[in-house]
Amino acid sequence: MSFKSAMMFKPSKSSKPLKPAKNLLLVPALVALAFAGGAWAESSSEQAFMADNKSSMNKMMSDMAIKPTGDIDKDFVHMMVPHHQGAIDMARAELRYGHNETLRRIAQEIIVSQMQEIPAMKRAIGEPLPPSAPSPTQSGPAPTSHATPQDSMPMSPSMNMSK
Repeated sequence: MSFKSAMMFKPSKSSKPLKPAKNLLLVPALVALAFAGGAWAESSSEQAFMADNKSSMNKMMSDMAIKPTGDIDKDFVHMMVPHHQGAIDMARAELRYGHNETLRRIAQEIIVSQMQEIPAMKRAIGEPLPPSAPSPTQSGPAPTSHATPQDSMPMSPSMNMSK
């Protein structure tokens, strides 16, 4: 049969049109359902993570939109502080929802380093520092006593520091 004759071929009235097997139609639906099921199981934490990040990003972008002061250093700090705070907030979201231990460790490092850099930048332009706050791992306010390093170090009873 030539190509031309094949193109002109008409099935007889007695031939049945080909129907895809019902099972073949179910395969894509089942695959989609399997993926959706896995995604649905994670969607609540994924949605919460994305909502936290979106909120952090929106706040950061809004806070970075400053009115220039004419002092490049001050403008730099006034934009970098919200940028650093945004990084802190996003790192906290990683700690709250993430599972990868390497990324969680990096998130902890981001929190510590950015929290140190914010007051350093403010000091550099002569801005007052905010009151002490608890570290990210502390649950209560920062201690106000004037404790010595020995007060917090465990010592054996045989060690006598009064000599």
